[in-house]
Amino acid sequence: MNISEKLAKLPDLPGVYIMRNASGSIIYVGKAKNLKNRVRQYFHDSANHMPKVTAMVSNIADFEYIITDSEVEALCLESNLIKANRPKYNILLKDDKHYPYIKITLNEEYPRIMQVRQIEKDGARYFGPYPGNNTVKNNIETVKKVFKLPHCKKSFPKDIGKSRPCLYYHMGQCQGICKGDVSAEKYRGIYKEICAFLDGNHKELLENLTKQMQNAAERLEFEKAASLRDKAVSIRNLEESQKVISEKIRDIDIISYAGDMDIIVFRIFYVRGGKMVGNDSFRFENEAGLTNEAFLLEFVRAYYDSGRMIPEMVAMRCDADSAESYREYLTQKKGKKVIVRNPVRGEISALLEMAEKNAAVTLSEYRIDILSKNNKDKALKELQQNLALPEIPKRIEAYDISNTSGSENVGSMIVFENGKPKKSAYKRFKIEGTVGMNDYDCMKEVLSRRFLRYHDKSSGFDVLPDLILIDGGAGHLSAAQEVMKILDIDIPAFGMVKDNKHRTRDLVGNDGEVSLPVVSSAFRLVTFIQDEAHRFAISYHKTLRSRRNLNSTLDKIDGIGEKRRKSLLKHFKSIENIKNADLNELCEVLDKRSAENVYNYFRK
Repeated sequence: MNISEKLAKLPDLPGVYIMRNASGSIIYVGKAKNLKNRVRQYFHDSANHMPKVTAMVSNIADFEYIITDSEVEALCLESNLIKANRPKYNILLKDDKHYPYIKITLNEEYPRIMQVRQIEKDGARYFGPYPGNNTVKNNIETVKKVFKLPHCKKSFPKDIGKSRPCLYYHMGQCQGICKGDVSAEKYRGIYKEICAFLDGNHKELLENLTKQMQNAAERLEFEKAASLRDKAVSIRNLEESQKVISEKIRDIDIISYAGDMDIIVFRIFYVRGGKMVGNDSFRFENEAGLTNEAFLLEFVRAYYDSGRMIPEMVAMRCDADSAESYREYLTQKKGKKVIVRNPVRGEISALLEMAEKNAAVTLSEYRIDILSKNNKDKALKELQQNLALPEIPKRIEAYDISNTSGSENVGSMIVFENGKPKKSAYKRFKIEGTVGMNDYDCMKEVLSRRFLRYHDKSSGFDVLPDLILIDGGAGHLSAAQEVMKILDIDIPAFGMVKDNKHRTRDLVGNDGEVSLPVVSSAFRLVTFIQDEAHRFAISYHKTLRSRRNLNSTLDKIDGIGEKRRKSLLKHFKSIENIKNADLNELCEVLDKRSAENVYNYFRK
């Protein structure tokens, strides 16, 4: 039976599909809620695959499938098949069965701090396990900085007095153990403080430091007192930065992503003991042609199959059915209840949004690296040739419109100069003259406001671009060109068209669509520009929505009118800061009665 005949007989059921090459080797294993829809996508003639996906599909000589009773069963089977066969096009993360720990060698005369992966019965203190290597490294660096430990590789007491102190000592970042001024007893005392610090016993540690500081001051040892004060301040600052995220759920993995073309970046924030302790990032090429959401689920499966610690909760952007499937899967794997959630409000949701922003930044940086390697000049020359421009477009302006069902329309203008984003020239527009869902009129308003201010030298609009790119098709482009014709602005303009997966497809001009080779530097540059314009518009839209929500919240409080609301916003910056403010802090902005109303409202 050939592939066409097999495709015709695919069932509308959940299961696992297995792709094989000409030699019979398994090259990809996937799961699907609906085998018929998912597998057919690979072989559809009109599928707009990226080159790497096309390469994978060209290697498929045969496929088979296994029907399962549920998506959870499919997930378990997929995991087992990937582990057994390690297919070329699946996500394969390093098996990391032993979690990292911090080891303090209190069993030695001069203790050391280090990262290890196994606990031994050797008299040392061990702290952890931690979610990843980066978290351990960051914690060790923090400890060295706060407690002024040696940064060198000298061995004590063997190397004491053998050489002059290094630069860290002269910068005040090391106590200079190598000089011999610090006794073994005193040095061990420092490491006992470090153990208290890593145990999270900050209160007792700060009390001891305060007593030592006072005693030093009474003995007129002011330099020592100042050093102890600085250490206490550093610990307090760290304690404040590691605020409690959740009182009930102590261990949470917050998983986010940002994807573009054939690249996707994941960022994970780790909450341990209720506090944010670190983060990690992963980057992959989407060779299997998955949607970003499907790739997220593939990554989550691979991440926890590689031996990573499974927390009490996993927070990620997924639908309810996927959340339930992964809840069952991870609960079976951990042997304890695991919550999988897509939070829409609260502290965890805010952290998920922050992780998404970080993923987008990481992806943006990677794009810039790719463009640098591929030569930005080459990308601009390719763009000039493909669009038949009179000159190389050294300055490109791109525009996008964002709204929610026609409310709070906003526009964005981003600028690329010499193939690089010039963020200082970015502009935002709050649409004032257009009501309702009308992207064309919104675009007209944005372009009108931009070019009417061209002659105003203090506006930041006094430089004209060589090329204008509009997020949208022929209709959006026509609206922009209408404005430029009225204002007598003659600049080449093109629309940036997206495919059904919301990815850059082509540019559209007066003579129809202009196809850019997907593997070209010009295509990568246009994709970068389109996504950056969209990101910038969306971020402004979210800001306006949060302000609106904040205003409506404050409007409910007795005695808080427009003037006092503005004063609160100006002083505290965010609703979270207003919520957490004590009465004295609120009284700095409001009269006592109004301050009490605000204070009591957020504590009901």
